[in-house]
Amino acid sequence: MCGIVGAVSKTNIVDVLVEGLRRLEYRGYDSCGFAVINSADARHPIERARTTARVAELAEQGKDFCGTLGIAHTRWATHGKPDTQNAHPHISNSLIAVVHNGIIENYEALRAKLKTAGYVFASETDTEVIAHLVHQQYVASGQKDLASSVRAVLPSLHGAYAIGVIAQDSPEVLVGARVGSPLVVALGDQENFLASDALALAGRAHSMMYLEEGDVVILKADAVQVIDQAGITVERESKPMPAQSEAVDLGPYQHYMQKEIFEQPRAIGDTLANITHFGPELFEASPEDWKLFNQILILACGTSYYSACVAKYWLEDIAGIPTQVEIASEYRYRNTVSNPNTLIVVVSQSGETADTLAALRHAKSLGHRFTLAICNVASSAMVRETNWHFLTKAGTEIGVASTKAFTTQLLALYLLTVSIAKRAGKISTEKEKDLLRELRHLPKALHAVLALEPQIIAWSEAFSKCENALFLGRGLHYPIALEGALKLKEISYIHAEAYPAGELKHGPLALVTDKMPVVTIAPNDALLEKLKSNMQEVKARGGKLYVFADQDTEIVSSEGIHVIRLPEHYGNLSPILHVVPLQLLAYHTACARGTDVDKPRNLAKSVTVE
Repeated sequence: MCGIVGAVSKTNIVDVLVEGLRRLEYRGYDSCGFAVINSADARHPIERARTTARVAELAEQGKDFCGTLGIAHTRWATHGKPDTQNAHPHISNSLIAVVHNGIIENYEALRAKLKTAGYVFASETDTEVIAHLVHQQYVASGQKDLASSVRAVLPSLHGAYAIGVIAQDSPEVLVGARVGSPLVVALGDQENFLASDALALAGRAHSMMYLEEGDVVILKADAVQVIDQAGITVERESKPMPAQSEAVDLGPYQHYMQKEIFEQPRAIGDTLANITHFGPELFEASPEDWKLFNQILILACGTSYYSACVAKYWLEDIAGIPTQVEIASEYRYRNTVSNPNTLIVVVSQSGETADTLAALRHAKSLGHRFTLAICNVASSAMVRETNWHFLTKAGTEIGVASTKAFTTQLLALYLLTVSIAKRAGKISTEKEKDLLRELRHLPKALHAVLALEPQIIAWSEAFSKCENALFLGRGLHYPIALEGALKLKEISYIHAEAYPAGELKHGPLALVTDKMPVVTIAPNDALLEKLKSNMQEVKARGGKLYVFADQDTEIVSSEGIHVIRLPEHYGNLSPILHVVPLQLLAYHTACARGTDVDKPRNLAKSVTVE
C-alpha cells in the first residue's frame, strides 16, 4: 500500500528518496511526492515535488532539488481523491512536513479543533491533521524540539499509522513513529534512513532494525535514538540489511506478474528445501505443545483466504481435525464462541496485513493460546506475534496480484495438514516417504503446466473481448475457481464470479449466455462425473465452456467446449497445479486489454490499513 522513505545524511539524498520510491512502486499507488531540506542553509524553504503520475515523472520534477534531509511517499488514496493536493508530504505553515501510512480514525474531530484554532487545510486527507498538530505543539512549546512535539501529539491520534516528520528549522533531524503500521530504521555510514519496507533501502544501508509498537525514533546522520511507548530510551535488535533483491530485475519478462508466475517451480522447490519429514519442527513448535489443540481456525484476507479455504478441505479430509476459515476483517468484528484449544492460523504474504493482524490480536484477547503464522517475511509482525510460524520461500513478490505467494501458501498449509495427520497416527513411515516424493516432483510438474502458455494465450484473445466471466469448481477446486476469478477481475477489470458447480441451478445459470465464458476446473477426482453434468447444464443454455482438464478425464473439445489438458492428475496437490493456468489466463487477458498488469487501478500490494 502506501510507502514511506526518509533519509538524513551529510550529502544530497534526493536520489536515495526517488530510488526508494521506485522500489516501492510494486505496492500500488496513485500519487507520490517528496520534500527535502538543505542543512547548509537553515533559511532555505522546504522544497516539495508531488504528482499523480509515476515516480519517473516525480524524479523529473525534482531533478534540481538538493537536500540532506528528506521524506518521500507513495500514496494509495483513502481519505480524499487521488490528486496532487492530497499527495504527500503534507506541510503545515512552511515549517513541518509529514508523510503517513495508515488511517487516523478521529481525524474529523481533530480537523474541526484545528480549524477553530485557525489552521487552514489544503487537502481532504486525514494526514494533514498530523502536520498541523505537530506544528501547533512545536510552536507552543517554544523549544523547537521536533521529537518531543511528535511524542506529545501521538496520544491524540486514534488508528494505525507510521509517520516520518521533518521541520524546516531543524535540518539535521528526522523523526519517525509507528502504531499498527510497519516502519524500518536502516543504518548507514554518516547517514540513516526510515522506510516502510526494507526493500526500499537494500544495498544502501549496512543494517536495519524494526520499530516496535508505539516506538518513536530520532535519526541524525550520525546517531539513532529509539524511545518506546513508556518514554524510555531502548535498544532495538539490529540485523544485517538484505542485499538488493534480484526480484527488482525483470529479465526477459514483460511484467513482474509474468516473471513471478514462472518463478513458482523455484519458489516451491525453495520452500521444500531441507524438509525430510513432517511434524511440529517444521513450524518451530515442540511435540508437547503440538498435542494440545483439537481444532483449527484460519484467518486471512483476499488471496490468502482462498488458500485457507483449500486447506479446510485438506485438514478435515486428511488430518481429520475440525477446521473453520474466516475472513479476518469479519471475524474481528463479530461475537464468537471461543475454544481455548483451537489453533489459530494466520496467513499473509507480507505478515503485516492490517485486518489479519487485528484478527490475530482479537483471537489472543479471547484467550486463544496457540497461534501460528504462515508468512513470506521473517521479520514481519505476524511472525513476531505468534507462537509458531512457517516461512514460505516465495521471495519478493512485486506484482500486486499474488501468484507465487499463493502457491507457496498452499504448500505450507499442506505441510501443516500432513504434520497434523501424522500426529493423529494417520500417516505411516512408508506413506510419509511417498508424500515427500510427491512433493519433490511438484517443481517438475509445474514446469509442465507452464508449458501450456501458448494455448492459454490463444484463449486470452477471446476473453479480452468479454466483460463478464464465470468460474466453476467443485470440492478442493472451488476455492481455486474463486482465486481464478479474483485474478481476472484484479488485472483485466473483467467482472468475474466463481461458484461451486453444483450451485449453477440455484441462480448463476440465469447469467449464462454465449457472451459469458465459463471457465471450468476439471481434475480427475471423485466429483468429475458430477462436474460433467454441470457442464452440460451450461452447454444446453448456449454457454461457452473453457475447461482445464486432467489428461484422463475424457472431456474433449467440441462445439461450445474448449479444452486444455494438464499433463497429469496430482491428487490432493492438484490445486497447486490447476491455479497456474488460471493465473496465466488472467495475465494474458490483461495484456490483450492493455491494462497496467503489475499496478492495477485502485489496488495495493500490502494492505496495511483497515
